Amino acid sequence: MPRNAVLCARMPGGRHTSAGCVGVVVARWGHFIDGAVASGDTQGRAEVRDPATDEVIAEIDIGGPVEIDRAVAAAKKAFRGWSHTPPGERSAILLRWSQELATRAEEYARVESRQAGKPIRLAREFDIPGTIDNVAFFAGAARNLEGKASAEYSADHTSSIRREPVGVVGSVSPWNYPLQMAAWKILPAVAAGNTIVLKPAENTPLTSVMFAEAAAVAGMPRGVVNVVVGTGVVAGAALLRHSDVDMVSFTGSTRVGRTVLEAAATTIKRVHLELGGKAPFVVFDDADLDAAIHGAVAASLINCGQDCTAATRAIVHRSLHDRFVDGVADLYRVVRIGPTSDPATDLGPLISQAHRERVAGIVERARGYARVVTGGRVPDGFDRGAYYEPTLIASVTPGTEAFTDEIFGPVLTVTPFDDDDAAIAMANDTAYGLAASAWTRDVYRALRATSDIRAGCVWVNDHIPIISEMPHGGLKSSGFGKDMSTYSLDDYTCAHGR
Repeated sequence: MPRNAVLCARMPGGRHTSAGCVGVVVARWGHFIDGAVASGDTQGRAEVRDPATDEVIAEIDIGGPVEIDRAVAAAKKAFRGWSHTPPGERSAILLRWSQELATRAEEYARVESRQAGKPIRLAREFDIPGTIDNVAFFAGAARNLEGKASAEYSADHTSSIRREPVGVVGSVSPWNYPLQMAAWKILPAVAAGNTIVLKPAENTPLTSVMFAEAAAVAGMPRGVVNVVVGTGVVAGAALLRHSDVDMVSFTGSTRVGRTVLEAAATTIKRVHLELGGKAPFVVFDDADLDAAIHGAVAASLINCGQDCTAATRAIVHRSLHDRFVDGVADLYRVVRIGPTSDPATDLGPLISQAHRERVAGIVERARGYARVVTGGRVPDGFDRGAYYEPTLIASVTPGTEAFTDEIFGPVLTVTPFDDDDAAIAMANDTAYGLAASAWTRDVYRALRATSDIRAGCVWVNDHIPIISEMPHGGLKSSGFGKDMSTYSLDDYTCAHGR
């Protein structure tokens, strides 16, 4: 692909109709099946729109069961060879893959920014570097698949335990972090020796296809990594129920996660789920208040709040409550809302007008039982795009919609507490259990919070420090299984006795 291209027209077989386009052109994109870009519009075509401007930036083929069958067949055919490839060779391919991404980092950042409505600074400084690091991490992890040694567990036999890949993995990734979530699905699977068919969200599929192309450039054998663009109800359902898919992995809402479990049960597949969240942000009375205020603003507004680990419920000791509310509100009012192409922009749009209406609806209903301190409206001068102001809601009591439901927007609620027991109880008063943070200078308080708050990850005096070495995954209605880290390899391998 031309190194200066941003969105170049895609044709079957990987050809581009432009020799070096700069900027944005409306281009046709296909899938990536059996080592090459592939056409396939058995379910029609669709448009990818920039949420910041509502401009059409690409036209995509929408596949269904036919394309899923082709991709699964390619993955099944490739499995034996890839699963028997020595770890060192798999590692070398992944390392070249990370290097290929690094050479095209700016291109990936621009495409990710346009399709997902991300400020370009977020894409350049978080999404793309994080993905490159993740690929490099799994290049090393591929050579470190640990297992028990052979031993005489009984008096008259020698036992051997082999750690083997599951087989063909069918994965479905979300729209909020298109490239990173594609990487979180694909990398541990292929590092462990599996092959994969990924169905990205149909409104943000572009960097997922590019990611698979980069794998091929790095020397990934045909059929190991496949991407089929399609809707969840058609292509996703066909993938989840496919008889030749051995495992399914899904990131998205808890509501759809239940459907994934039901679909996987029809053919008894292994399942990995990373679902919704309602992360508590607990500020104890001895916390560094200024740090907590700045941390809450950053953690609640990352990716316009469209992050299942984002801080959504500030639970603040009553002695600090009013100063916390005032401090967050002051910073919210000076957040830079602007074009996603501007490096100075802090906050971009929500993914769509429909999603903005959903977020706004929750905020409007909250006015009946809480206090909207700032925000709660479309910013002036932003008639185009799905922009929404940073919104702070105070006096939110447990059990209300804003406290319990995942809003998935730039909205933070604040609830006071009087003692540590009440803080922990309120933090756990949710169906979700993905992430949380505790803000305190007391090591004993910190240890209690990390132990007693029921979440897959509990940070102390920080929120969302995502790194490749640490496992990411939840409890309760937030799902099960781990992304990232060597612990994710447990989900994509089986222990077999010999």
